[in-house]
Amino acid sequence: MKKVGIYSGSFNPIHHGHVMLANYLVEFSDLDELWFVVTPQNPLKQKAELLDDNERLKMVQLAVADDPRFRVSDIEMHLPRPSYTINTLNTLSEQYPDCQFVFICGMDSLQNFKHWRDYQKILDNYELLVFPREGYDGGDLADYPSVTVLKTPILEISSTFIRQCIKEGRDVRHFVPERTFRYMKENRFYA
Repeated sequence: MKKVGIYSGSFNPIHHGHVMLANYLVEFSDLDELWFVVTPQNPLKQKAELLDDNERLKMVQLAVADDPRFRVSDIEMHLPRPSYTINTLNTLSEQYPDCQFVFICGMDSLQNFKHWRDYQKILDNYELLVFPREGYDGGDLADYPSVTVLKTPILEISSTFIRQCIKEGRDVRHFVPERTFRYMKENRFYA
């Protein structure tokens, strides 16, 4: 059975921090592949400044196109909204019975995990790989049997920072994968 990491996010935009973390996860864990799941709307986040779903999907595809270990999924764009992780994982498990899905999240998400829909079902049915985030310890779920806290490098770069830099007219070419950067620039995203 293939072990697949599910790395979901708005990727608004995807940046080198996302890709570097994904690379670390497939190299230093037992994952066979990692799938980037582009989320239409996180129920716990504001929708402000969220670029069109298909544009964000395209940017992720451009960022990881050359790496066969990565796949890009639009599954949440075809599920009822708002997107709930339990629905995504259950749907993927039904559609791909030959895959064992592992959910990837940051320590900040784990610390708020009890606010997620059916969080206990996720913990009981799926393994979680959790990467560190500055200022978060994951709370009491960090020791849960299905949770593995990783020692990945901490990269303090965010999509919010990149969007703000673009608004200010700053050059972000070294924060974003090259093809994604060119696509953003051509389309004047976030300017």
